[in-house]
Parts: sequence; C-alpha cells; structure tokens
Amino acid sequence: MNMRRRSVIQALVWSGYAGLSMAMIASFGALSGSLTFVMIFVAAGLWACSEALRALALRRGWLDLPVHSLLLRLFLLPPLFAFGLQVLTYLVNWAGLSLGLLEFPPGMPRGGVVMVSYTMNTSVLLWLWLAVWMGVQMLNRWRSGEIAKWQAETAARELELQVLRAQINPHFLFNALNNLRALINEDPARAREMLSRLSNTLRHTLQHSAKERVPLADELAVVRDYVALEQLHHEERLRVDWQVDPATDGASVPPMLLQLLVENAIKHGIARTAGGGVVDIGLKRDGARLAVAVSNPGQWAPGSSDGTGLGLAHLRERLARAGGDGADCRIAAADGRVTVTVELAA
Repeated sequence: MNMRRRSVIQALVWSGYAGLSMAMIASFGALSGSLTFVMIFVAAGLWACSEALRALALRRGWLDLPVHSLLLRLFLLPPLFAFGLQVLTYLVNWAGLSLGLLEFPPGMPRGGVVMVSYTMNTSVLLWLWLAVWMGVQMLNRWRSGEIAKWQAETAARELELQVLRAQINPHFLFNALNNLRALINEDPARAREMLSRLSNTLRHTLQHSAKERVPLADELAVVRDYVALEQLHHEERLRVDWQVDPATDGASVPPMLLQLLVENAIKHGIARTAGGGVVDIGLKRDGARLAVAVSNPGQWAPGSSDGTGLGLAHLRERLARAGGDGADCRIAAADGRVTVTVELAA
C-alpha cells in the first residue's frame, strides 16, 4: 500500500473515531471547544501511535517471528503506547488549564483511575488497528506467495514448452534435408510431398506445443508425416504397423506425446537394430480412457541410461498436469521388443 493511500485510510479511520467520540459526548451534554480539542488531539495521537507500531513491526520483522513472540509483542506494546498517549494528553490538558486555554465542565472525572480507564480504551483501539493491519499484511504475503508460485509454474511451463519446441531431433532435420536434396532430381513430385510433410511437422511443433491438449487427429497427422520422412531415410529398414481404434475419434492428448514415443522407438529401436524392424503404434479407447502403446525392436533394462531416452519422470510430470487423473506411463521389454504404454484421460 503506497503512502498516500495509507494516509487517506488513516485519516478516515481516526477522524471517524474523533467524530464518533464527539457525537457520544454531545449526546450526554454540551460539546465544548476544549473537549473537541482533546478528542482531536487523542485521535491524532492514536494515528501517530498506529504509525509508530507499524514502523516498529516492519523494522523488527514481526511477521517473521514465531507465534509466541509475535503474540507477546502484540499484547504488551499497544498498552504501552496507549499509556504514553494518555500521559501526553494529561500534560497537554494540565498546561491548557494552567494557561487558561482549556476549560472543562465541573465534576468531570479525573485521577489515576480515569487514566487507567482511558488507557484501556485506547489500547483496545490500537489492538484492533494492529490486528486489522497485520491481517492485511499476512493476506498480502499469502497472495504474493501464490503469485510467485504461479509465476514459477508459468516459467517452468514456458521452459518446458521451449524444450518441446526443440524436441525435433537435429539429426532428423539434417537427414530430412539431405534426403530431400537428393530426391529433388530423382523424384521432384515426391520431393514436394516430403517437403510439405516436413513443413507440417515443424509447424505442429511450433504451434501446438503451446497448448495443454491437442486433438489426437492432429497428433496422428503430424506423426504420419514424421514417419514418412524417417522412412525416406531408413527406407525398408523402417516399417510401421498402425492400429488405431476408430473409437479414438474426438480424443485429445498432450502435444508431442505420440511424436516423442515414435521418435524414441525409431532412434533407440530401429536405428540400433541390424536390419531395422517394425514399429507398432496402437491407440485404443475404453470409455473415457485412452491407451497409447508404441513398440519397437530392442533391449531395455530398468535403470539403464540409454534405454528409452524419453525421460519418464519428465513425461509423467507432463501427464500429471495435462493428462488428467490417473495418467501414467509404463515401459516393458519382452521377446526382443520394448513397449512404452501411456494411459490417460481422452
């Protein structure tokens, strides 16, 4: 809260207190100029005390203290400030009476008991003010913490999206461009087709990676383009068996999910297997659940550093955020094949 806004609020609070006090006095008798002066002086003093308490709390870091230390300060200090204000008010009244500047109605209560009573009243006011101020400060701290958390999550997500945008393997891009250059003279029509597929793949990577979910149909289209480009490089060594359940129409997935699985299967399966092999891509839907399975020739053992290259922990984190409740990723190896299965909400 800036200083001007705080000053306006303080002025409204304590002028309201002064006005209410004078209205109560007027309801019991005549409101003299001397009593009006005293009420305004006390209100100004309470304003000064509240500002002093605020400055002390900020300078000494009360909000960072343990609860018992904070409560002890909140309990003791407002009465001390209230007592100091009453002593100062008493001295001002005494000086005003001595100089003939102030005049109070006869029979007006005075003495130590009255001072203690007024001290308790002003202590309550300072307690209330301090409670409200500290409540606002704690709320602002909580809000700032939430904003900082959201900003950190946004920054992490932006970083992840940058990683996703760079997911297209540089070797894939290099090989695709080289193959296209060789194909231009041999088969210009096919070269144009493959160039369109490469353009679609790059456009999907740049545009769709900024979304939480994309239509499965779009993901399938870009993966088919990606596979066609890889087949241009691996030729007969790469064969793909598509098993897409028609019930998956209308489903959605996190962006690049299927592409990453297929890229992993080609990079760590086909490229490392003599003679290549078949990549099985299966998509099934069971009610609201979607199962994606990609299988490739190869070997894998739990804990191996070069097994999948996917970073399953990172993939599971993405699935937890965008895959819905119960999203999971599993990897299994049997009979010379490695299968990665992802299950998530469709």
